[in-house]
Amino acid sequence: MDNNLNTDKNVASAISYDNSDSFKARDILLGVFFFFALLGVGLYIAINFKPIYYTCIDKYGLEKASGLDREEIIENYDALIAYCCPFHFGELSFPTLKASVSGLSHFAEAKRLMVAFYIIGFISAVITVLGFMKRIRSREIRFYRVCAITSIAFPVLLALISIIDFDKLFVLFHKIAFDNDDWLFNPETDPVITILPEEFFMRCLITILLTIIIGAVTLFVIYMCKKRKKRKEGAPLPKQMNFYY
Repeated sequence: MDNNLNTDKNVASAISYDNSDSFKARDILLGVFFFFALLGVGLYIAINFKPIYYTCIDKYGLEKASGLDREEIIENYDALIAYCCPFHFGELSFPTLKASVSGLSHFAEAKRLMVAFYIIGFISAVITVLGFMKRIRSREIRFYRVCAITSIAFPVLLALISIIDFDKLFVLFHKIAFDNDDWLFNPETDPVITILPEEFFMRCLITILLTIIIGAVTLFVIYMCKKRKKRKEGAPLPKQMNFYY
């Protein structure tokens, strides 16, 4: 009698690790929040991890393209990054480069867009943590898999498009994100464009995509480890625990 009771408890415990399909939509939504949280982290790394840019200087010949020495390029770039920080409330001013009204307007729009992503990322991170904690307390594991697949779908698609034609993706993004042509810089009036090669923005995109992919893969690995651990504990698994289900 006691053995049967223990078996029933084990079955109930195993089932609680993998909810029915009625929870799938909720887990997909959590995966969307997880994606935006990772997007915010990836954006922060891409913008603030300066070696991503510094290595572009020699690789893409920015000294020759801009007519500036390395120290001057770094000084102006650092000023731009400092301005993009959400806690910077002053106007953008380059140490040695001139800038047009339209150029400064574009950077102001770009900063507002980045700050919006930071805020969305922070809110999403809070919701993700709370959602994960609730499901972990409920001894669920399906959400790990669902969130991983949901969050990785978009970056994989974007990565494929970038490989095919990054130039068109770059232009399309600017046309969607900005309602004017201020992003079409004239090197004569906005020489800062000579130290911001397209390859740098591609590196930023790769950094963001890698952050999301690493986060999603990590979540999926956690799912597989927890499922394997449950099997080792000897509790029977429901059919839903099948990886191909």
